[in-house]
Amino acid sequence: MKQHRLAAAVALVGLVLAGCDSQTSDIKLESPAQKASYGIGLNMGKSLAQEGMDDLDSKAVALGIEDAIGKKEQRLKDEELVEAFGFLQKRAEERMTAMNEEAAKAGKKFLEENGKREGVVTTESGLQYEVLKKADGAQPKPTDVVTVHYEGKLTDGSVFDSSVERGSPIDLPVSGVIPGWVEGLQLMHVGEKYKFYIPSELAYGEQSPSPAIPANSVLVFDLELISIKGEEQAAPAQ
Repeated sequence: MKQHRLAAAVALVGLVLAGCDSQTSDIKLESPAQKASYGIGLNMGKSLAQEGMDDLDSKAVALGIEDAIGKKEQRLKDEELVEAFGFLQKRAEERMTAMNEEAAKAGKKFLEENGKREGVVTTESGLQYEVLKKADGAQPKPTDVVTVHYEGKLTDGSVFDSSVERGSPIDLPVSGVIPGWVEGLQLMHVGEKYKFYIPSELAYGEQSPSPAIPANSVLVFDLELISIKGEEQAAPAQ
């Protein structure tokens, strides 16, 4: 996290807070501008909390904004501000490192225990799977495009993505997805349903693609292979 990013975040939150006075309970959230303003503050507050800034002093933030808008002399020297931002940056990085390490340990423990369950197969790469529904269809090749239905969850059961909920399967290239899917899809036959337990190193690792997927997360997917593109017409009519 860069210092200018941290400074911009603080400034934006301060701008929102400065317009609130102290009577936040009296603020109306009716017009699109008011709703958007609330959304900015809400999202920024969540972002700051994730960065470990849960001790942010909202009054001090508002004071800084008011001084800037009023063109008053700043109360702290630039050197003091740089030092303060550096402290927050270091603290956030340490916090994130600790969270990532804890997530990695939790994921490893989950996979160790999960691999002992009956019906769970662990491949050489560390990918784990269960066959939920067997079928005798064709198996996709790395060069194929397939049609699938899926639901992705974290190990705590929270859903982060689901074509099932959207009510529409998706087409995707076998070699154009995360490594766990690349391997897993080639194990499946058309018509089958598998449950995959994907280690973080076969998913996104430390590079979280969204707030819904923390870094170093083990991902759990229910995956149905509906068809291989180009082979639908070649399949015999049922």
